[in-house]
Amino acid sequence: MRLTVFWERMTDHFGPGYADTFARDHVMTELGGRTVHEALDAGWDAKDVWRVVCTVMSVPREQQ
Repeated sequence: MRLTVFWERMTDHFGPGYADTFARDHVMTELGGRTVHEALDAGWDAKDVWRVVCTVMSVPREQQ
């Protein structure tokens, strides 16, 4: 998954105002105790990060 697609999905689900805030502030144990930004910066694949976000935040299947 390209980062542009990842951020489009984040924005579609959380809204333009909250997507970056969530990605910057929400620490997830499933990402090794990292935020979305930290996981991506650490080299995690965007697809894997998106899957974690979907699981943790119960993103509806049709939005995944």
